[in-house]
Amino acid sequence: MRARTMVVGIVCLAILAMLAVVLIPRLLQPEPVSTEVYWPTEGWRKSTPEEQGFDSSKLAEGLVAIQEQNIKIDSLLIIRHGSVLLDAYFYPYDGKVAHDLASVTKSVMTTLIGIAVDQGELQLDQPMLSFFPDRTIANLDDRKQHITVRHLASMVNGFESGSLRGDEPTLRAMRANADWVQSALDRKMVREPGTVFCYDSPGMHLLSAILEETTGMTAVDFAHQNLFEPLGIRDVVWDSDPQGITRGWGDLHLKPSDAAKIGYLWLNNGVWEGEQIVSAAWVEDSVTAQSRSGGDDYGYGWWVSKESYYAFGRDGQNIKVMPSLNAIVVTTGGGFEYDEIVPFLTAALVDPNKPLPPNPQAVATLEATLAALVQAPAPQPVGPLPDTAEAISGKTYVFGPNPAEVETLSLEFDDSAEAMLHIKRPGSDEAVAWPIGLDGVYRRSADGQWLRGSWADPETFVFEIGQNTYRLHFVDDRLEVSSPELGLVFEGQIGTP
Repeated sequence: MRARTMVVGIVCLAILAMLAVVLIPRLLQPEPVSTEVYWPTEGWRKSTPEEQGFDSSKLAEGLVAIQEQNIKIDSLLIIRHGSVLLDAYFYPYDGKVAHDLASVTKSVMTTLIGIAVDQGELQLDQPMLSFFPDRTIANLDDRKQHITVRHLASMVNGFESGSLRGDEPTLRAMRANADWVQSALDRKMVREPGTVFCYDSPGMHLLSAILEETTGMTAVDFAHQNLFEPLGIRDVVWDSDPQGITRGWGDLHLKPSDAAKIGYLWLNNGVWEGEQIVSAAWVEDSVTAQSRSGGDDYGYGWWVSKESYYAFGRDGQNIKVMPSLNAIVVTTGGGFEYDEIVPFLTAALVDPNKPLPPNPQAVATLEATLAALVQAPAPQPVGPLPDTAEAISGKTYVFGPNPAEVETLSLEFDDSAEAMLHIKRPGSDEAVAWPIGLDGVYRRSADGQWLRGSWADPETFVFEIGQNTYRLHFVDDRLEVSSPELGLVFEGQIGTP
């Protein structure tokens, strides 16, 4: 009996030892992050960076370094496993208004084409010219007749275009015409469709015109009904051309948190709250190489690399989707490259496979850093205004057709630290009024524009708006307007609108 008791005791001790080896390490590990699909229709849920494998201290250090290095970023949003772990904004942008997404718009435009294909409204291999039977089109040849919707969506249309580095002149040439769609259609052909990648914004505008021809709805209205409303995206600005056709290549404005929903839709194969918004087949094809650019590949409106696919716009607009990490990174900016911030993100991602131990002190430091990033600088003294300011104050300058689409412009100066800019667009009933800070502090207009300015010399007033700088040079009754970033130069003179 004594021997049997000893044996039982030894067995029990062995079992306890084994349980200790197996269970204790598991009990000490943090709980794994749930991978349950969450739908942020009414807003994103949040988590600490540590819950997603990121170090809050490293993120805070990175954000400070980004600001100190004057990297021209407006916002940085990181989402993992459906939760926001970082939502950073840099003065003057505070995320409260929609941001210009530039050519990220192209990814949304092709998404709408995909939805229309799913609905049977059009087909990818339909000839482009079949949608414009009533137009007389210049430079018509067999190559132009062979252009399809697919060719436009994958940037292999064969039109004469400046490609990625020179796309702005091509775009300006289109916008200098009264009818942008006609201008895009009339261009010369330089290669067989489907053979060579060439980044082409006017081709994307043609997709918007095609969508309107087939659905009877502008692209922005079609988007509201079929994409934005189902995803809970309500704060949208998306301008149109002189004929009212939504700009298919750019100028869509969304909040970063709403732009991230597009990436999340793609992560979930086109499904949102159980509804197939865009087919899984389209999602897969859109981020599969349809053409080779010489760098990253191009799908239907999306760029494709080994580790990710992404929607990209000039000056730092990005929706980057990384399926292997179940992560989305959204950036907006005023002139930076995504690679400039990658080292800071890489340093902060400590363990992509499991959460880190909680670190409340580091989280508090990060929150304090985020609050500091959006603080305005102290106002600076405003010096005496030049005589030109008094001479031109309240005068209206009238412009002919120009790429900036300015019909009239006037400035008002007084003795305060703020000027007022009035701009009227062609077709608008009245001018918009934008305050301009003269004390080094941006002023925000009612429609969400941020402006500040100063006199560069007695005849030249320079102001910043969003991502661009404009120089107003006054000589007698004439005004020359230029923008180095946009390559714009046009003139107006004092007159009656």
